[in-house]
Amino acid sequence: MLRRLLLTLVSLGLASGFAQAQTKPTLTVYTYSSFSGKYGPGKPVKERFEAVCGCELNWVSAEDAGSMLGRLRLEGENTKADAVVGLDMNLVAEARALNLFAPHGVEVKDLSLPIAWKDDTFIPFDWGYYAFVYDSNKLPQPPKSLKELVDNPNGPKVVLQDPRTSAPGLGLMLWMQKVYGDKAGEAWSKLKPRIVTFTKGWSEAYGLFLKGEADMVMSYTTSPAYHIVAEKKDNYKAAAFTEGHYLHVELAGMTRTTKQPELAKKFMAFILSDAFQTAIPETNWMYPAKNPPSGPPAIFKDMIQPGTALLFSPEEVQRNRRAFTDTWLNATAR
Repeated sequence: MLRRLLLTLVSLGLASGFAQAQTKPTLTVYTYSSFSGKYGPGKPVKERFEAVCGCELNWVSAEDAGSMLGRLRLEGENTKADAVVGLDMNLVAEARALNLFAPHGVEVKDLSLPIAWKDDTFIPFDWGYYAFVYDSNKLPQPPKSLKELVDNPNGPKVVLQDPRTSAPGLGLMLWMQKVYGDKAGEAWSKLKPRIVTFTKGWSEAYGLFLKGEADMVMSYTTSPAYHIVAEKKDNYKAAAFTEGHYLHVELAGMTRTTKQPELAKKFMAFILSDAFQTAIPETNWMYPAKNPPSGPPAIFKDMIQPGTALLFSPEEVQRNRRAFTDTWLNATAR
């Protein structure tokens, strides 16, 4: 009898614990695949946030920022996203126009960005500069400017990303427009014979480069840090261009349709905490939006430092993106 009573009590305790586990709230966050992937910041961010939120963080992945924005556009108010991590600043005006995002309510200050930031809807979580990465063992004298890369018919072969689906692809298209203006179409035509391919996203392009399919790949000034830290290789470099480099800022926002508004706000505040920001440098290989008290990440001290940050405003990108894309298509699809 006593044994049966004890078993009943244990069973009730287990059932109660199971019910409590089942009722733990879930925060669904859309991001891109390399962020939530095996080597990205998704795992440490999830563990650190769950340690303080009393919740479960569920990552839902898209291939890239462009794909994520497309998904949000299709889902509209039926989206399951409580928050989104990984929007590109070049796409933020289009994201805002979806009318899906709510004010974050976070005090945003003391950022490490090279530009001033004031936005009540989107929070920057990391940043960097686009750059062409090369293997110095195979290309000892890389081009010193975008114009040198484009104009030299015997210059290096490159693998690039599609600006319609990829943040780096869009970044290069805007970089070309900044440097060449209304001559951008001619520049694309000059470069076309040495473009190996346009991939859908960054990972595929970088993989082709590492396999030796191209001499240079569109990436970031901080990409060589990965090879130094993870592989102990210092032959991968980012080429410094005299015209400057196009700035890349990644953003997060919370949806106004979230079923977990307080949890979403807590997550937005968490983004600028040391717990989130210290996960960025050696997983996403970008500069954190807010440096920890110890200062900038030491792993980036030897990376090239562009003298000029090239940038269109989000509104300029929204107004001109279709025309810029048509220019690119007309020059490269022939």
